[in-house]
Amino acid sequence: MSRIPLVLLPGLLCDRALWQAQIDALADVADIQVADLTQADTLAGLAESVLARAPARFMLAGLSMGGYLTFEILRRARSRVMRVALLDTSARADTPEQKRRRGMFVAHAKRGKFKGVTPQLIQNWVSPKSIARDPAIVAAVQEMTLRVGADAFCRQQAAIMERPDSRPELGLIQCPALVLCGREDAATPLELSREMAADIPSAQLVVLEECGHLATMEKPAETSAAMRRWLLADV
Repeated sequence: MSRIPLVLLPGLLCDRALWQAQIDALADVADIQVADLTQADTLAGLAESVLARAPARFMLAGLSMGGYLTFEILRRARSRVMRVALLDTSARADTPEQKRRRGMFVAHAKRGKFKGVTPQLIQNWVSPKSIARDPAIVAAVQEMTLRVGADAFCRQQAAIMERPDSRPELGLIQCPALVLCGREDAATPLELSREMAADIPSAQLVVLEECGHLATMEKPAETSAAMRRWLLADV
């Protein structure tokens, strides 16, 4: 059996390491490509970059910012996407308060205080129970954010802040869909995933216990198992 083409979209300040457990676990069934989301400062630019490198048809999974980009890719090339997985993300646009907070983080980064920003973000991303279970996760996430760096962080925040509300388009997603969220996700709380799953006709909602915003790293085996079921499920 030929392997399934799968494109993975990282979150804010994340790179291939975000998905490494899934890359390893799904290598037998999926031909995996991890998109580089560090170069453009608009969702349009990021989407065009992903589509230019993706196979003609593919399955698409995005976490957090990767989920926001998933909606943009669907707007541009819905017929190319065979299945979607939305992990720890939201279909909503930023609120004014969220935009204000992002702008504050960007201002700090541009003043050379990027390393002071990332611990605040990580505190909001990783569940305390995940840290207790695996203390090394904090260092792994910190290293990932520093690899991505301040300049890419500013570009990504600019792209995130201008995203539209995708809720009116959820009903147009007719392909098999996985919506997955950590129960303790403080960045994109579970109710936002419940909202998406209720409005996507073919969606399956998976909730991971004792897990925060970075499900792929906090609960790697459970996330990989859910994605395997999604990839291989009969339509």
